[in-house]
Amino acid sequence: MSRTTNLILDAGPFRVGVTSSIPSLGDAIAYFYRDVVSTDPDVVLDYNIGLHRPPGLRAMVRPQVVFGVDGQYPFDPQPLENAFPVFEWGLNWCIATSAHRYMMLHAGTIAFGDHAMILPGTPGSGKSTLSAALHLSGARLLSDEFGLVRPETADLLPLPRGIPLKNASIEAILEFDPAAPLGPTYPKTRKGRVRHLRPAAESLRQQHAPARPRWLVFPKYRAGAEEVLAPMPKVEAFRQLAFNCFNYTLLGETAFQAVDRIVDAVDCYTFTFSRLESAVTVLQALAAGKQLAIAAGRDV
Repeated sequence: MSRTTNLILDAGPFRVGVTSSIPSLGDAIAYFYRDVVSTDPDVVLDYNIGLHRPPGLRAMVRPQVVFGVDGQYPFDPQPLENAFPVFEWGLNWCIATSAHRYMMLHAGTIAFGDHAMILPGTPGSGKSTLSAALHLSGARLLSDEFGLVRPETADLLPLPRGIPLKNASIEAILEFDPAAPLGPTYPKTRKGRVRHLRPAAESLRQQHAPARPRWLVFPKYRAGAEEVLAPMPKVEAFRQLAFNCFNYTLLGETAFQAVDRIVDAVDCYTFTFSRLESAVTVLQALAAGKQLAIAAGRDV
């Protein structure tokens, strides 16, 4: 790409304008999203984002990047080498603070055919690492940070983006798949060391194809634990899914009905895991309709 990036990113239901004079950002966007960018000047934008180096002597001594959206600058300047993570997190912030026509779940979401598996979880649960491993094994990536739900139908809308793998998760994914398409390492972000997994081209091509919720799996990574998939009562599944909804309180009754619709339509489980290969085998079998109760990797 040229030294000035000026493009439109097709990001699921959102059109995002990106303007920047930072070459590394243009290179990263080309690597992760080359099949879904354009320069069409007639596209109506949901967000108009700019990332630039701030002026002044301090910026010369310690190069920085500033994130702006629609003329506003909501964040402090960040180190210049983190331009791509800043773009990704900034776009997440734009969506989380404005896209309230959707219900937003803090969940990884992947699809087997047209059926979606929702993996809600707080930081440290392993949802991003597990979503990445399932995607590398052939599942369609819908989203990592945001499970976007159309409330009136409970369909999941794809928003395939680079999956940010943090710290030890990077080595876990490379051990799982040494050929995993990872971007550069960002060693000093606000979340530690980060590398992003590139979405498969097929997931990007299908980013306007919704999926129907079919499985709700609450993952919990526990070092050294056996893989255990266990049925979860729907009352508890409702409570935890609502807890993992960013805008549940804001949407009120609309969110209550959407969560109820999802929980009623899916099979609900808790899933303790430590080994990615075994974990992927368990969830692939679940998606294939094979009845499993996993203990020490045995089918029953």
